[in-house]
Amino acid sequence: MAQIKVNDLSFSYENSFDPIFEHVSFTIDTSWKLGFIGRNGKGKTTFLNLLLGKYEYSGSISLDWPCDYFPYKIHPDDLSKTADELMEQWKPGVESWRVMCELSELCVDAELLYRPIRTLSFGERTKVMLAVLFAGENDFLLIDEPTNHLDQEARDIVKKYLAGKKGFILVSHDRDLLDACVDHVLVLNRSTIEVQAGNFSSWWENKDRADAFAKAENEKHLKEIGRLKATMQQSQNWATKNENTKIGYDPIKEHDRTKNARTYISSKTKKMESRVKVFEQRMERNIAEKEGLLQDIEQIRDLKLSPLEHYKDRLVETRDLSLRYRDADSDVFSGLTFEIRNGDRVFLQGRNGCGKTSLIKAILASSGIGDMGNIELSGMLQTASNLKISYINQDTSHLHGDLRMHAFENQVDYSLFLSVLRQLALEQAQFDKKIEEFSEGQKKKVLIATSLLTPAHLYIWDEPLNYVDVFSRMQLEKLISEYRPTMLIVEHDVRFTEKMATKVVEMH
Repeated sequence: MAQIKVNDLSFSYENSFDPIFEHVSFTIDTSWKLGFIGRNGKGKTTFLNLLLGKYEYSGSISLDWPCDYFPYKIHPDDLSKTADELMEQWKPGVESWRVMCELSELCVDAELLYRPIRTLSFGERTKVMLAVLFAGENDFLLIDEPTNHLDQEARDIVKKYLAGKKGFILVSHDRDLLDACVDHVLVLNRSTIEVQAGNFSSWWENKDRADAFAKAENEKHLKEIGRLKATMQQSQNWATKNENTKIGYDPIKEHDRTKNARTYISSKTKKMESRVKVFEQRMERNIAEKEGLLQDIEQIRDLKLSPLEHYKDRLVETRDLSLRYRDADSDVFSGLTFEIRNGDRVFLQGRNGCGKTSLIKAILASSGIGDMGNIELSGMLQTASNLKISYINQDTSHLHGDLRMHAFENQVDYSLFLSVLRQLALEQAQFDKKIEEFSEGQKKKVLIATSLLTPAHLYIWDEPLNYVDVFSRMQLEKLISEYRPTMLIVEHDVRFTEKMATKVVEMH
């Protein structure tokens, strides 16, 4: 059992004025199953890279334990190679038989090791890499968002697999995964870092209580500051008025005033001013205490939406629909029948490769957005006329340029666009950067903000929550519950689906 000790760590990227970490200290154990939680852009992946020794920093990280990182990088030239050929490059010294044992725990046939990487799905690549990752001995493992792009079945397998392991840091925004797999959490709060025993739910319950206490204490301090201000002002007014009586007086009204009165008035005024000074010092102490109380409370701000109401009740209808790719031997799916009516929130579910994204492309093409490409349909797919759709693509690679250019290209108000991004906790320092420099979670927030500012009858979101932090997911849940837009969504976050779906369409 070893420990990783972080002492007085400070780090910032070159040409950046905002530090990622500033005088941070904490200790974690290498035997823990540690969940790593924090907003997008707070430095989770950066910290993993610091553990790997990729960046220079000030302070110290005491780590007498080798680390390995998921996901392994795949160079475009390596896509034609097999995992069996690449595993030595990924994890030097790894033994094939150990990898095969791990694959059996992941419910995967060992033949995946001998297929070209380009032929493997996201889920298959994830399982192969995890098998290689855990096939070593004595490594402390750094696992960065392993379930993005995975279907629910693959997520369940990975969840069960990780629950049986230990000695890792898991970066994830999936609340269900964190609850099932971790026994400690490392949390990047707004201003501090904390380490706590338990899973996501136990930490969130503790945070709720701590936040409620901090808010109550803050109210008490505000009342005390108000009372002190009133008393101080009253004393200041009295001192000023008293001081003014030193010079000049009415001998008729003040016939009993003696020549020693000036000295007496000065003395009393000094005492009153001294009392005012004491009030000011108490106020400063109270204000300082108050400022510390709210430093870690997440400001989960309410988002707004302007959905349009279509004059038709039924917006999308399919009947006995089949889809295949041109020149393919078989259908991707067949016999699909469902409908989307005003107010429905329809979630498409099924394995990776079952045609969810292809169905979305077909619906968009039917509404005049894009084209079918190599997709061929049989059966019925009908969309309402003049249907306005706001679409979030699961892919972010098309994002380019700065935020102003993006707002212009997507015909959204630039000021409102920045306002929504701030509400989604995108730091103002990001506004001057190119979108290509954003993290994947920040890129997703750009797409979400654009969609929220696009009035539509139907919101089609394809895996909108990949890489998006827990707090923003909760914001979106609240938004959808309040405004009840009509939606078609592909999303594998179990908690999000349970709360938001009015219909679930299983695709086989």
